[in-house]
Amino acid sequence: MGYLVIRGEKHEQAVLCSKDKTYDMKIADTSNMLLFIPGCKTPEQLKADQASCNVIHSQIAGFSNNYWELRRCRPKLKKLRKLLMEDPYEGPDSRKDQTLTFSKYTTEDLLSLIQASEEEILHQLQVIDACEIEGFWRILEFDYEMKLLNHVTQLIDSESWSLSKVPLRTCLEELGSLEPREMIEHTLLSYGRKYIDDGEVYFEMHEDKICRAIAQMLLQNAVKFNLSEFHEVWQQSVPEGMTTRLDQLKGLALVDKSSRPETIFLLKVEDLPEDNQERFNSLFSIREKWTEEDITPYIQDLCAEKQTVGALLTKYARSSVQNGVKVYNSRRPIS
Repeated sequence: MGYLVIRGEKHEQAVLCSKDKTYDMKIADTSNMLLFIPGCKTPEQLKADQASCNVIHSQIAGFSNNYWELRRCRPKLKKLRKLLMEDPYEGPDSRKDQTLTFSKYTTEDLLSLIQASEEEILHQLQVIDACEIEGFWRILEFDYEMKLLNHVTQLIDSESWSLSKVPLRTCLEELGSLEPREMIEHTLLSYGRKYIDDGEVYFEMHEDKICRAIAQMLLQNAVKFNLSEFHEVWQQSVPEGMTTRLDQLKGLALVDKSSRPETIFLLKVEDLPEDNQERFNSLFSIREKWTEEDITPYIQDLCAEKQTVGALLTKYARSSVQNGVKVYNSRRPIS
């Protein structure tokens, strides 16, 4: 059976959620008075009940001249990562994890705090690679996640396994003494695709995702990195057999082609504002003019249902041609 729930804290604009969709709510006026009649039957119900064709005297319990108008909207999910990043999981030996300084969140807690439907929240938890530990949803602290990934990739290398056929059972047997088995399996699930062959569980590792994570590790401690030097170090750092490409870094890092030599720096889409205008203001304060190719990874998640990146750019940016290339800049002055 379906249900509807209104979600939002005191400072937030309320949204209405079904099991799998989120809607903005706006009060709309109507010239037709809406009457509330207890036990009222619709025309469809009356047709089904042919026996009762008598005129019925009904008591009107109330009336209204307005109603809630619903419009499908993007779920407001940025808060989800923010809450879980208050206390990232640093491993079973972390002293910080043994104190109760920070809040931890169950599924029920997140449903009461996040303005999104249950399905949208659960899907986003998968997208951000959250895992449930002792009943609470946690995000792995990045250095700990890299430590786990390094264990897995070193084992793959030492065993000379194909990246498309990594056996779960052997991984758990070999690495179970170093880290909790559920963390090893979570790492394989985050960076691979699970499948069963001849009764055994295997993982096909995602090359792009592993290369992306290693790039983030290299870039996070540098303000800017010489692009050619970065490419060389990056390729040397990924597991043997993997190939690094700049298109693996969409929404994670940005190349500055105007500097000499060309540089690359970390710019994560999840660190940008969730509001459309604020997002564009932030992007145009980082770079005055953008090509569509460069800006798309940073605004794609703002697209509402059936909306295109082109439509967003038309609304929030002004286009011009620079050296034969179409570029976009802000419609308003950026302070």
